[in-house]
Amino acid sequence: MTDMGFALKKVLSAFLMPLSIGLILFVIGLMFLYISKYKRAKLFLTLSFLWIIMVSYSPFSNAILSPLESQHTKLEQDVPVKYILLLGGDFKGRSHEAVKLYQQIKNAKIITSGYPGSAKISEARSSAIKLMELGISKEDILMQEEPKDTQEEAMNIKNIVGEEPFILVTAAYHMPRALELFKKEGLNPIVAPTNFMSKKTQFISAPNGSDLRKSEIAFHEYLGKYWNQIKEYKKELLN
Repeated sequence: MTDMGFALKKVLSAFLMPLSIGLILFVIGLMFLYISKYKRAKLFLTLSFLWIIMVSYSPFSNAILSPLESQHTKLEQDVPVKYILLLGGDFKGRSHEAVKLYQQIKNAKIITSGYPGSAKISEARSSAIKLMELGISKEDILMQEEPKDTQEEAMNIKNIVGEEPFILVTAAYHMPRALELFKKEGLNPIVAPTNFMSKKTQFISAPNGSDLRKSEIAFHEYLGKYWNQIKEYKKELLN
């Protein structure tokens, strides 16, 4: 992916997140209010309020997140592989699974991934440092510092594992999209989802930031899936 395409994806996704949509509706409502279009102002301000309430409400956030997380279960059995790929993002939520598998599998190596972005060091290197603090040997950590997103992670990891099976560790909500991208590259990942976030729905609950966060995560995954479908459709048209 070109830097321009990556930047465009980030900008579009930022505007299409649940909170952003609510704020856009709110700003439109204020604009109508300032030009004395009161009926339209009331409409958009009400929509903004109801939208933010909805995306911060537990039954809604769990309903859109659960279909992503329920597609794969935790990896329970021991698998004799050489590599464990710890995808970038949310190290705290994903690292426990990678470390546990590393301790179970003899002579395994952990591959960390992620580019620097605006940080001084890459996410791959930052994760490697944290893994060493958790007791993982430096010789058993491989870093992939170039990938900016999951698609590029899939392309880069192919240079290491080829067609050999490996364990893919990422958040349960991200696993469906990640698995699809990795299989498109001809890879053979064994899924090890972790950091399950959806919970049993409680209809009597107040809107809160935690559920807003879950809605944001689900939106991000669905948008990523549609973005990949658009790219595939564009590729087919060009061919």
